[in-house]
Amino acid sequence: MTKRVALALLCLVLVCGMSPWFATAAVLSDMAREGGFGPVRQALLISGVQAGFVIGAVSSAVLGLSDRFDPRRVIACAALMNAAATAGLFLVPLGSNAAIALRVLAGAGFAGIYPPGMKIAVGWSQRDRGFLVGLLVAALTTGSAMPYLFAWAGGTAWRPVVAAAAIASLLAALGSFALRLGPHHVRATAFSARAIGLMWSDQRIRSATGGYLGHMWELYAMWGWIGTAAAIGFGRRMPGDQAGQLAAMTAFLAIALGAAFCAPAGRLADRVGKARVSAWAMLGSGSMAIAVALSFGGPVWLSFLLILAWGALVIPDSAQFSAMIADAAPPEVAGSLMTMQTALGFALTILTVQATPVVAGWIGWPGTLALMALGPVMGIAALRPVLRRNAAPVPGAGA
Repeated sequence: MTKRVALALLCLVLVCGMSPWFATAAVLSDMAREGGFGPVRQALLISGVQAGFVIGAVSSAVLGLSDRFDPRRVIACAALMNAAATAGLFLVPLGSNAAIALRVLAGAGFAGIYPPGMKIAVGWSQRDRGFLVGLLVAALTTGSAMPYLFAWAGGTAWRPVVAAAAIASLLAALGSFALRLGPHHVRATAFSARAIGLMWSDQRIRSATGGYLGHMWELYAMWGWIGTAAAIGFGRRMPGDQAGQLAAMTAFLAIALGAAFCAPAGRLADRVGKARVSAWAMLGSGSMAIAVALSFGGPVWLSFLLILAWGALVIPDSAQFSAMIADAAPPEVAGSLMTMQTALGFALTILTVQATPVVAGWIGWPGTLALMALGPVMGIAALRPVLRRNAAPVPGAGA
């Protein structure tokens, strides 16, 4: 199997495997109406996935699953578990503790899909890892966007969306058996706690992790709630049903559009520097967060275009933080370090995803959207040591 075919198949598995992530977020209004539950439990159905991912990612990093075991088998088991957890939503009361627990379980499963997928991707090359991980993040982004497409096609009814996401995850489990490992794949014989210590002791890894935390402050709050915010903003200018339908398509396009920029951003990063491209992307996404906030409730066409621009800029830097760790870490522990980085990032998103609707209730959606720009500011600051060492100017400095 050639490198190109192997990576294409890996991306297809990731698209299907990540599809259940926003299976409830995309149809939250319909589920809440039928189940009769309020904003707190609505947020828990989203942040529960983030919490589950943290639990799964920390466990995976400590056990060294991505480094000690065949990542293809890890992906197969995790995707099969996610298919069952997603389908289980049909069997429990909507918004119940059991439903939230199923979302936590699915989140843990995603930690067995995305980080092992990164481990497989970086095993195919040592020269263009920014591009390779960019491809993988593009697949993750596309998969994450799929429930919004399902919601648009199904009229935002929750049952078809949840069913489609469960089936997609099952297909990912089956497809993982056809994956192949690259010539640079390295397995560790045992877990080393010292490896995780590199997260703090190595400046390059520490800066990459700090940048990633700033990125994650913004990313999942935007992805998880942009459909809801858009529906409210559009609803000021058009009937509610039309606003909800357009908001579902807007959210899908915004998330999916970002996927199109991940691989090109990776190519550029391999040439001019991963930290530099990451800083540029965060500067752009932070600016768009403020622009969307300022346009909230205004002309629908303007808000629509600005949300798409935000979606295009909010994700391309994600791959580069993982690629920076792959470049800096010993190859036999790179999988565990990338997993721990994602665990820390998703731990932060539990707070941001859960707090977003609460803050919106206090200060309104425009102010809440603007606060998301704080993440890129913090991320660029964390990257400054690497940017200075590489003699790369920080975007926005001196402006």
